[in-house]
Amino acid sequence: MLKEFSKKETNRYELVITVDAEKFNEAIKQAYQENGKKINVPGFRKGKAPMGLIEKYYGESVFFEDALNILYPEAVQSAIDESKLEFVDDKIDFDLVSISKAEGVEFKVVITVKPEVAIDGYKGLKAERVKTVVTDEEIDAEVNAVADRNSRMITVEDRAAAMGDTAVIDYEGSVDGVPFDGGKGESYSLALGSGSFIPGFEEQVAGHNTGDEFDVNVTFPEEYHAEELKGKAAVFKVKLHEIKTKEMPQIDDEFAKDVSEFDTLAEYKADLKAKAIERKDKQADADVENQLVEQIIELVKAEIPEAMIENRARQSVEEFAYRLQAQGMDLSTYLKYMGGSIDQFKDTFKPQAEAQVKIRLALEKIAELEKIEISEEDLNAEFEKMAKDYNMEIDQIKASVPADELKKDLAVQKAMDVVKAAAVVADVDKKSEKTEEEKKPAAKKTSTAKKSTATKKADGEKAPAKKSTTTKKADGEKAPAKKSTTTKKADGEKAPAKKSTSTAKKTTTKKAEDKGE
Repeated sequence: MLKEFSKKETNRYELVITVDAEKFNEAIKQAYQENGKKINVPGFRKGKAPMGLIEKYYGESVFFEDALNILYPEAVQSAIDESKLEFVDDKIDFDLVSISKAEGVEFKVVITVKPEVAIDGYKGLKAERVKTVVTDEEIDAEVNAVADRNSRMITVEDRAAAMGDTAVIDYEGSVDGVPFDGGKGESYSLALGSGSFIPGFEEQVAGHNTGDEFDVNVTFPEEYHAEELKGKAAVFKVKLHEIKTKEMPQIDDEFAKDVSEFDTLAEYKADLKAKAIERKDKQADADVENQLVEQIIELVKAEIPEAMIENRARQSVEEFAYRLQAQGMDLSTYLKYMGGSIDQFKDTFKPQAEAQVKIRLALEKIAELEKIEISEEDLNAEFEKMAKDYNMEIDQIKASVPADELKKDLAVQKAMDVVKAAAVVADVDKKSEKTEEEKKPAAKKTSTAKKSTATKKADGEKAPAKKSTTTKKADGEKAPAKKSTTTKKADGEKAPAKKSTSTAKKTTTKKAEDKGE
């Protein structure tokens, strides 16, 4: 039971916890059952001595430490629950006060809790919302992109190659008349104008006809990746086998029928426009919310425990690793590509982790000030929505998502709704530029883990091709847990408080060392 608790320093509370004699003696018996078989007592086979004889031989306190370790997790968690303190770090200071069979146990722990938060002025915040405009040119560009995806390559025989065509060529390069490694290719499809070969190469292929054999004279760039070719003049013997060009479909009603559910091009374009407006509206709303979030973060007054930021950064690393795993890459491989240790990588998440912790604390405080409560109806509606979103049975969702935690998330969402409803939002054609002074205190981003790219080696390059680095996006998130920029839990709370032998102060008992019979 919790005997008493008191504040020791900022965000640190001391709890005095007692375990009665009956419960302590039960734990001693359990400790004997688990560890007595390891103990030798003269006159008995190893592990066969009765508990009373072991205590008589080694001292009454022989099982005290093991018994305390058995009781500790439940006792601490129960005390924290009783205190109603919000525990945020599993590193606990432990101090034994007293321990005996007759009186039971009394000990103290010092825990880190959520900070006291103050926030004023969260109503009436100002933001700018860019008016939603979708032009005919944007829709035409989208239609042309769809047409491009539905195009086909056809062979051209009645004209010379032109930029934009694909030329199928054989080539072999030499410097000072000597062929070099990687300078030869056969039936290579080169997109003219793609810039994939050395500057000047593609332009010299253009203008030639199918069957032509000709020389291409180029100079390797000074920054070329092959040291022996940097800045060197080269001659490529080229034979043009085939010219291909992209044939675009006719953009008309028939095209609309082929690529959509509509019968006419006008209906198809109208649908594209409606979707573009909806998309831009959502982007504008998200931008307004981000502006408000930045301001809320600046209004928060709290001494935040470093453990909360550390835990949030660690969670971001775990989320990032999950996304990598979805792409078939593990975090250790990624770090080898990028260089640096896991701790250094985690530190890169700390600025955004601090912002995430602040916005969560701020919105929780606003929910408290606004007396926001989540009804069972609200809760069940959210469970149903999650079940639909993740294509799972509602009972599965309820089993994996604690109702109390979901209520907190919903309260935070409603707190953000309060801020948005009270905000003064101006519709503008273009957002105003912030001054350098205004930019300085701008909040760190509160979105999920900052995306970065894993570089992929450009192996097996052909000599005339420019060396490039291909980047692979580290996204492709799955949906194991529903999260948003404003509702993501940012404190990294641990549920059961656990004590390890390395963190707890050892009881001073006579050690039961194995002895030979």
